[in-house]
Amino acid sequence: MSDMSYISVVERYHDYGETLRELLASILTGIADQRLLDNEAKQKKAIKCIQEHYPFIDLFYSLDPDGMQISDNLGGQNNEITRLNAKGKDRSQRPYFRMARDSDDVVVTEPYLSSANRNLSITAAVKIRNAEGETLGYIAVDSALGEIIGFLMGDNMRRRFQPFFKVVYSLIVLGLFGVVGILLYSAASEMIPLFMNDVVKQDEHLTPFGVIIFLTLGLAVFDLGKTILEEEVLMHKDIFRHSSTRRTITRFMAAILIAVSIEALLMMFKGALGDDQNMLPAVWMMLAAVGLLIGLGIYVYLGARAETILLGEERRLIKNKIKQREDDTVNL
Repeated sequence: MSDMSYISVVERYHDYGETLRELLASILTGIADQRLLDNEAKQKKAIKCIQEHYPFIDLFYSLDPDGMQISDNLGGQNNEITRLNAKGKDRSQRPYFRMARDSDDVVVTEPYLSSANRNLSITAAVKIRNAEGETLGYIAVDSALGEIIGFLMGDNMRRRFQPFFKVVYSLIVLGLFGVVGILLYSAASEMIPLFMNDVVKQDEHLTPFGVIIFLTLGLAVFDLGKTILEEEVLMHKDIFRHSSTRRTITRFMAAILIAVSIEALLMMFKGALGDDQNMLPAVWMMLAAVGLLIGLGIYVYLGARAETILLGEERRLIKNKIKQREDDTVNL
C-alpha cells in the first residue's frame, strides 16, 4: 500500500470518505455508456482516458444483468492483476453488485482488503439501462485506497523520495548512537578511577557528578536518535496530520526537558556540597525547564485547536480539486 499504514489510510478515509465517493461517482458518471459493456475497443479507450487523469484507478470491468463478468480486467498498474482471466466469473454476491442492483445511482463500497494485491481497495459501480429502462449490465472500477488518498492529497511525488529520506535518517541515527557510545566510554573512564582508588581526595566527591553528566547527555542523545528512528524510519508518519508533528516535537522536547532538569538537580547538589557558584545557574536552568514545559503545553493545546480548523479547510480544497477534475473527464 505504498508507504501508508493501514491505520493512516483508514483514518483518511473516514475524514474524506464523502469526497472520495463523489470523485469516483463523477468518474463513472462521465463514462457511463452501454457501448462499454461488450465493446472491447471502447473499454480500452475508456480505461486509457481515465488513467490519464486518474492514475489511481486499478481495474475496469463490466458485468451482465445477472452479475457475470463479461469483460476482462482492463488497465491497472499491477500487471499481474491485469493478466488475471476474470471473464465469465460470477460477481453476483459481491457487495458492489448487490448495491448497484438496488440503486440507480453510482455506488461505492466500504474499504476492503483486496485478495489480488493485499491492499485496501474500494470499488465503484453503476447500472447501465437502455431507453426503455431495462438493465443491460453494470460497469465497475477498482481503486487502491492508499493511491487515491495520495492523489487527492498531492502526496505522490513525496512518497517516491521516501526511501531516500529513510536512508538519510538512518545514517543520522547511526551517527547519534555513535556519539552515545563515546559519552558512555567517557563515563566509564571517569568511573574506573573511583573503583581503583585513583582519585585525588579533594575531587572525589565531585567525580560522580561528572559521570552523571556524561550519562545524562548520553540519555538525551539516545532519546533523540530513538525518536528519529521510530518517527522517520520505522513508523509511518502522516505529514498532513499536525498531530504527527506535535507527537514528534513533544517527544523531542521531553528528552530535552529530562536532560535539563537532571543537570539542574546535579548543579544544586554540587552547590549543597559546597560549590556555591553553581547554585544560581542551577536555579535558572530549572526555571528554563519549567518555561519549556509551559510552552510545550500551550503549543500542544493550540496545535490541536488549529488542526480542527485546517482539516476543514483541507476538505474544502479537495472538493474544489474534484470539481476541476470533473471538467477533464472524457464523456464517451
